[in-house]
Amino acid sequence: MTVEPRENVPLAAFTTLGVGGPARFYSRVDDAPALAAALAWAEQRAQPVLILGGGSNLVLSDEGHPGLVIHLALRGVAARSSGDTVDLTAAAGEHWDPLVAFAADKGWAGIECLSGIPGFVGATPIQNVGAYGQDVSETIIAVEAMDVKTRARATFDNAACRFGYRMSRFKSDDRGGFVVIGVTFRLRPGGPPSLKYAELGRHFAERGVTAPSLAEARKAVIEVRRRKSMVLDPEDPNARSVGSFFMNPVVPVADFDRMAARIIADGVASSPVEIPHYPGGEGRFKLSAAWLIEHAGFQRGYRRGRVALSEKHTLAIVNRGGATAGDVLGLAREVRDGVRDRFGISLHPEPVFVGVSLD
Repeated sequence: MTVEPRENVPLAAFTTLGVGGPARFYSRVDDAPALAAALAWAEQRAQPVLILGGGSNLVLSDEGHPGLVIHLALRGVAARSSGDTVDLTAAAGEHWDPLVAFAADKGWAGIECLSGIPGFVGATPIQNVGAYGQDVSETIIAVEAMDVKTRARATFDNAACRFGYRMSRFKSDDRGGFVVIGVTFRLRPGGPPSLKYAELGRHFAERGVTAPSLAEARKAVIEVRRRKSMVLDPEDPNARSVGSFFMNPVVPVADFDRMAARIIADGVASSPVEIPHYPGGEGRFKLSAAWLIEHAGFQRGYRRGRVALSEKHTLAIVNRGGATAGDVLGLAREVRDGVRDRFGISLHPEPVFVGVSLD
């Protein structure tokens, strides 16, 4: 198969944040053989490779990418019954939200709370995408990937993916080593929607709905996300972002106790109960990054030139028009340092950085 990449292709328009420079070389691939050929082309010419999906979780440098950008466009969805469950397989280039809508319409439970999230299917296991009480790691049973060096295809079961909070082997130990080409989710036909997230529970309680359908749960999630400008909407000035820029920190209980004592002494709270915290694994608590940011003095809409925190919530850094990656990183560093100085807690970014760093 012959690969003929285009040269000097602008990339900002392929990202939801709308920043970043051009690709030195660019190739769109529609199937696994084309992907293998593109990887081989890059290896033969010693060109670094960047795999691009939906661009919804990417901060790209203003200089762009100096090698080959491979834009995944692998498509295809298939479902197979497996006893009391159904296995839903989707290619990496499928848009995520339509897949969730398809499952909800079929009455297959397991990913309904992940509605409204932009991006492609291939990114979901890499990030262990999650929201409103669900993570994809709860339903993923297989990830098919291609080894970047050998171009051999391999299938990883759930345990082999080594999922963690917004983490997997594909984002840590094997970062850059594999390209995800397909994902299989095991869903529950006729199963109830997950309502573990308090805001969803309140949404239905206020409406007197005691047993919402999957379609109703999906609609509610999108309504909640829309109120926070967390769905793609060209008419919403707060939607040009990567979504949540910082992960909720998970800290040892002792660190939380020290932080709580500091906060109480400063008069920010009168007891630890007033500080949002949730079980984060044995001996650990998960904290609210949004709460920490707001109480470090950064309010919704806080602006620094061409970038700002969303007017709907403080976790999103928004391109207000004409921003650069440097602008985005400048505000991110200011917020990160402000939280660390105020509370002694380190915030870590959620998006993938290419050619840039917060350090």
